[in-house]
Amino acid sequence: MGQCGITSSKTVLVFLNLIFWAAAGILCYVGAYVFITYDDYDHFFEDVYTLTPAVIIIAVGALLFIIGLIGCYATVRESYCGLSAFVVILLLVFMTEVAGVVLGYIYRAKVEDGVNSSINKVFDEYNGTNSNAQSRAIDYVQRQLQCCGIHNYSDWQHTDWYKKTKNDSVPISCCKTRAGSCTGSLTQPEDLYQEGCEALVVKKLQEIMMYVIWTALTFAAIQMLGMLCACVVLCRRSRDPTYELLVTGGTHA
Repeated sequence: MGQCGITSSKTVLVFLNLIFWAAAGILCYVGAYVFITYDDYDHFFEDVYTLTPAVIIIAVGALLFIIGLIGCYATVRESYCGLSAFVVILLLVFMTEVAGVVLGYIYRAKVEDGVNSSINKVFDEYNGTNSNAQSRAIDYVQRQLQCCGIHNYSDWQHTDWYKKTKNDSVPISCCKTRAGSCTGSLTQPEDLYQEGCEALVVKKLQEIMMYVIWTALTFAAIQMLGMLCACVVLCRRSRDPTYELLVTGGTHA
């Protein structure tokens, strides 16, 4: 029974190391996705420290690839030193992921305040040209999130752009996609998106942060299983150095 347990632990550990390689790619993808998405919304949220959890999971992803290599070699070759290093590194990465989750929750709670404090300034700087970064950002968000204005389309009446144009209209990006003849005129409000952008931007940024949190939690659980299996192998080996190797010719280094 004990031999069966140790062999199972080693087999699971090898399988988990393969999962670590896949996890490395997934974590790096999620981190890159956060960076790319943040770039689309950065004018609405000026706190760059919000990206800290994304930086952490990208770093963890890179480390997991290395950990997978160490773990596979140490498990197959039955290296005591290698497995010990594997457990220690995995523990450090696990603690880093926990820190990333905590920071994710902290910055997720700050998103709303950050957007509330900056969105009015962004709308005030809108001038309707592609050369203006704020204009591009607002037009992108209004089309992408299907929203108009801060709280609703009437907010545009209080902007400098509206007062300068004097045509009683909002940007074309406020037009519903199915309203082909929409010109942004406030005399045809049924052609305009009714929901404001502030709440939707907050929701989007919070969803992104939750992707980071759940991804980190998922792989942290897998890492705990990896540490458990490695510890089983190490404990068995320290008690019985003659236990069956996973492969012929394994070393007891």
